[in-house]
Amino acid sequence: MSSTPISRLFALLPALTGALLLAACGGGDDGGSALQPAVPPPPTTPAPYATCSQAGRDASTASSAPVTICMLTTQGEIVLALDSAKAPVTVANFLQYVAAGHYTNTLYHRVISDFVIQGGGYAANLSAGFTASLVEKPTFTPISLESNNGLKNLRYSIGMARQAAPNTATAQFYINTVDNPCLDYGNTCTGGDPAGYAVFGTVIAGQAVVDKIKAVSVDANNRPRQDVVTYWAEKLKG
Repeated sequence: MSSTPISRLFALLPALTGALLLAACGGGDDGGSALQPAVPPPPTTPAPYATCSQAGRDASTASSAPVTICMLTTQGEIVLALDSAKAPVTVANFLQYVAAGHYTNTLYHRVISDFVIQGGGYAANLSAGFTASLVEKPTFTPISLESNNGLKNLRYSIGMARQAAPNTATAQFYINTVDNPCLDYGNTCTGGDPAGYAVFGTVIAGQAVVDKIKAVSVDANNRPRQDVVTYWAEKLKG
């Protein structure tokens, strides 16, 4: 577990059941209140390359996971191993968004360094360097919650964001930056949701990239002051 005081973690949990881990199901523009930087940042550099690096492909090949995804962000490349055996509905849903190009030029709109980084729901304005108005991208039908699958919210695991109701996850995801047992199915944490949040994979390459993202400067709403963008997501296996 993180050295974060447990009271701070509990204080974040009510937000997790609403705005913090809010899937793109309407009413999700809470991040739109982010403060505009006093000095506008430079435009976000376009994606430096359009397909996964050889290092990323090597990580995929070395993994025994049946499904792997490569994602390029402004901070670098992340390779995910997805567990389609334990989270078949969630993995199929994520792959649907990858195939549709949904994650192309989307924001990590919420970063809490000792908790999670969250993205996948809002379009980025690359020419601005800071997307002042958050615009939700259209989503597919929400999916059933698969939190009771034995997978835990460990550091570098990926899970699906949702609203307070269990079966509301669509496109938004989060990556745990620390072990977060209070997000697991059946947790008894004060302020926690025992329904939990569905983990469906883990970062197998690019952990340092996750650490870079969690270290960016954020405003009072945990919104990065300069856009952190997912340029694209590519399926490598599956």
